[in-house]
Amino acid sequence: MTEPLNHKLDVSKIKTLTDIKNVFECMCLSSNASEEHEKYELIKEYFTIPNEPQEIKFELPRKSLEEISQEFDEKIDKQIGDVEYKFAQLKYYQEYQFSKKITRIIEDIEYARKNGRFPEKHRLIYSDNLGTNNFTSSFVIKEGGKEVGYYTFGNGYLKYYMNKKPTAISRWFMKNCLSFVWVDV
Repeated sequence: MTEPLNHKLDVSKIKTLTDIKNVFECMCLSSNASEEHEKYELIKEYFTIPNEPQEIKFELPRKSLEEISQEFDEKIDKQIGDVEYKFAQLKYYQEYQFSKKITRIIEDIEYARKNGRFPEKHRLIYSDNLGTNNFTSSFVIKEGGKEVGYYTFGNGYLKYYMNKKPTAISRWFMKNCLSFVWVDV
């Protein structure tokens, strides 16, 4: 017994001592027993030998040209519908914006008829340069009492007033490392 068969033994077919002897003879054969082997019929009788693997072919059902054409037409119709819907949304939005602007212009004209001038428009505009549209305020922190100076940084919007003047080392450190500048009052 060099290598046993890898097939399953059908126990229901073993009824006599001869059957047992035949089974032991078949166990000596390799698992790749072919039909040309002299004891193949004996193997076939006691063991379940699966059929040789066959190629499995999967074929998708073929569609007719009419079905393909119909699917294509449905996809195109859906995309056309989506584009029409998006254009309708865009048209509605643009008409709304146009109506809002025209209404504002008409209201300004009516105001000008009643008051003899157009209404003033106020806009808050931030700009980096110091122009006329730059609104600034400062944030001031005071300790209370008699302040001798304050720390500030950047363009001076933040001011932290102090009662005692810091030492030269701390002022140097605050200026060079943290960009806080000391200003005497």
